[in-house]
Amino acid sequence: MTKTNPGRFFEDYQLGQVIRHAVPRTVSGGERALYHALYPARHALASSDEFARICGLSAAPLDDLITFHIVFGKTVPDISLNAIANLGYAEGRWLRPVWPGDTIRSESEVIGLKQNSNGKSGVVWVRTRGLNQSGEAVLEYVRWVMVRKRDIAAPAPETVVPKLSNAVEPAGLVVPDGLDFTRYDFDLAGENHRYADYEIGEKIDHVDGVTIEEAEHMLATRLWQNTAKVHFDATNREDGKRLIYGGHVISMARTLSFNGLANAQMVIALNGGAHANPCFAGDTVRAWSEVLDKSETSAPGVGAVQLRLVATKGDSGSFALRGEDGKYLPEVLLDLDYWVLMPR
Repeated sequence: MTKTNPGRFFEDYQLGQVIRHAVPRTVSGGERALYHALYPARHALASSDEFARICGLSAAPLDDLITFHIVFGKTVPDISLNAIANLGYAEGRWLRPVWPGDTIRSESEVIGLKQNSNGKSGVVWVRTRGLNQSGEAVLEYVRWVMVRKRDIAAPAPETVVPKLSNAVEPAGLVVPDGLDFTRYDFDLAGENHRYADYEIGEKIDHVDGVTIEEAEHMLATRLWQNTAKVHFDATNREDGKRLIYGGHVISMARTLSFNGLANAQMVIALNGGAHANPCFAGDTVRAWSEVLDKSETSAPGVGAVQLRLVATKGDSGSFALRGEDGKYLPEVLLDLDYWVLMPR
């Protein structure tokens, strides 16, 4: 009897199937310290208990992308261990903060299936939720992945492609209870730019760059317990390279965006995203942002801003995204559409 787990293949998924992912994880302040060492993150709300208390919270929550990485990482053995590519995200919402001491687990529901025309693989859509120790949802999102078939002769399932929203509507954004930016300290946050200073259509070059190292990527991937073969096993690809985990690029780009968006304090929704081209050790990541939309919230002094965050391995100042053929330029690594909270 085989006791090892080869991971699921395309024909192993069924529409409506709910998968409870192992293993629950209790988080601590060490998670924050490692995250800030890896990227390094500087947004004040997730860095300082005292700053967070001024903003109406009991203490500094963990960085929102820590929650994403933990929830995502737990899904890998069941969803993307045999994936060819992680294709996209939609309808992501952070529903409540995660604090040191919380225990996080994940579960996913299969909401779509479509076999590819070559018969060798297919696309699987899942809606994933991260839950805390009280069973409360802290994060939910949809992602779709291209997964290999174990048996090419296995029959194709009925094609079901879910209809997904292009963006989370402002009415669907969840602002953490108690958040209040009326006493916000712009000096301690690092910049004076507030909600009113950003115009729809404005583009911001975040100027700085970070060269990705193999060691830091491997540490991050292990930290998030992401077991995808393409990130660990250099023999898994014909070019002999380990693919940099896409979430590592997301966090690096978010960190780089501090220069120009220091007051984008909380990520609260993920509207869509694409890992446009692969990233490898030695690539230098830069970033730019575009303001897509703005919305007021009912929380005191708090506004919501919709941003496009683009990570490149070339010049970020050109704001180039696609070629004349409509395809992403080869230097574009990430195209992410998300909502943040910012003082008004």
